[in-house]
Amino acid sequence: MDIRFLGHSCFELSDGDTRVLVDPFLTGNPKAAVEASEVEPTHIFLTHGHADHWGDVVDIAKRTGAQCVAIAEIAGELGDHGVEKTTDPNIGGTVEFQGGWVRLVPAWHTSTTPGGTVTVPAGMVINLGGKTVYHLGDTALFSDLRLVGERDNLDAALMCIGGHYTMDRHDAVIACELIGARTVIPCHYNTFPAIETDAEAFKAEVERRTAGEGRRQTTVEVLEPGASISI
Repeated sequence: MDIRFLGHSCFELSDGDTRVLVDPFLTGNPKAAVEASEVEPTHIFLTHGHADHWGDVVDIAKRTGAQCVAIAEIAGELGDHGVEKTTDPNIGGTVEFQGGWVRLVPAWHTSTTPGGTVTVPAGMVINLGGKTVYHLGDTALFSDLRLVGERDNLDAALMCIGGHYTMDRHDAVIACELIGARTVIPCHYNTFPAIETDAEAFKAEVERRTAGEGRRQTTVEVLEPGASISI
């Protein structure tokens, strides 16, 4: 699977002909690596409804015909906007799609769509091409993050570290220890002044604390918007 960071919390996961776009906040994003017109997803996943995650979902979905997966109330609002292919799981629900599956898991945050719909936020565990990636959404640190790592063998995690609206880099270090992913890619930082932080310091602390005999080493990949890795 290829993972491409598009800025803020937006990622593109691709394997073969399947391209999953998560939280497509591109227009108005000062860190966006591409324009909304340049992406061609087969699927779009939304962790929650805030504008910096909802982003360009309606325009992209209508243009590409991508299947949109979001918690039930968000999926309903997307349908009201004319998005034809929506799937509406709730927390704990799993949706199968070409090449993999996605499961919604709890996240501690808030969520209101640009249209005013109050919803429950989620994290998303995504399996594509035999690899499993956990997008934590905009969560705070909470102990049940451990359950996600116990439930699935995580190849990678896409983790907010910016603080103020989400957990900060110090809490995110503990989150890394809880979930035990092989690779962590930090996100949701440095987009705006309120969420500026030191990603390299986060990397150093995670790799120091997960090193040692009997522990699962986590490698942190700090990606500039537009960069990608393969797992």
